[in-house]
Amino acid sequence: MNDRTETTLDGYWTPPTALTLVALRNGLRAMIIGRRLDRQASNLAKQGYLTVYPSSLGQEACQVAAAQALGPDDWLFPTYRDSVAMFTHRIDPVKVLTMLRGDWHCGFDPKAHRCAPHSTPLATHCAHAVGLAMASVKKGEKRVAMALCGDGATSEGDFHEALNIAAVFKAPVVFFVQHNGYAISTPSRRQFRAKSLADKAIGYGIRGEKVDGNDFVATISVLRDAVEHARNGFGPVLVEARTYRVSPHTNADDPDRYRNRSEAEPWLEHDPIARLTEYLTAQGRLARDTLRDIEDAAEELAADLRRRVMIPPEADPARLFAHVYADPPPHLQEQRIAVLSEEYVA
Repeated sequence: MNDRTETTLDGYWTPPTALTLVALRNGLRAMIIGRRLDRQASNLAKQGYLTVYPSSLGQEACQVAAAQALGPDDWLFPTYRDSVAMFTHRIDPVKVLTMLRGDWHCGFDPKAHRCAPHSTPLATHCAHAVGLAMASVKKGEKRVAMALCGDGATSEGDFHEALNIAAVFKAPVVFFVQHNGYAISTPSRRQFRAKSLADKAIGYGIRGEKVDGNDFVATISVLRDAVEHARNGFGPVLVEARTYRVSPHTNADDPDRYRNRSEAEPWLEHDPIARLTEYLTAQGRLARDTLRDIEDAAEELAADLRRRVMIPPEADPARLFAHVYADPPPHLQEQRIAVLSEEYVA
């Protein structure tokens, strides 16, 4: 650890859990597959098949737990770094990456998948999650919205407005902060003075929890409890998961400019996949053949992702005008007619 490292692995509550063996194995499987797909996406970005890709390497416990803690009717509100959570939410990986390859705004039907599109602006989607949750209450539904964000997003006004509105109206929302140490190049110590981000919940009069975000068992236990707390009408919950962004901010970032490589070493020793693998193996609950089968499945899915992403999308000039206005103004209609009247060569 060096003087630029303010992270710590101590002091985070690990709650008791009643997770089944099946849940633990499903979590491990999703983390292994998610990491392999994440690495494949990073490679595709470096090779020009994606315009950009923000990896969540090292944050797999948070990503998978977020998706698996939700019920079948609950909604996920991800950020640009939460592709693995969306993979785990059973969205086709190619459709998840549609926005990141610059093809379309969103490659899947949000309503069908109960998942909002990637949110690139920091924290704006938090208010969207609150709105959906409040609408669900008015409809008499028992639906929870989970808004994922990073520590950098907690410095945005949209984050505070969303928490305040959710608190006032007791909206069933879980705000899940993946505190990974950096807002691009700005370390946590320069972002806030609070002892922990979970403590900010006190100011809004809501429940706050903090957890070791590299411990899958602890993270999914806290998130499941938070989801049920919100679902049963007790109001929103702010959960801070302490983790670390092992990879660069995106493929366009050079983290060596603002942090020492040795800073990641203690976090690598607490790798979320290795921790759960070692636990299940030590308990005699994970056979080598089972682990090999999971890894083989991950390789097959990564190869399939690569093959399909490398197929150029079909260009259609009419898409330039789709979903811009519910009632297109005259000048836009004229432009559309002019474009479509020209002979288009792909």
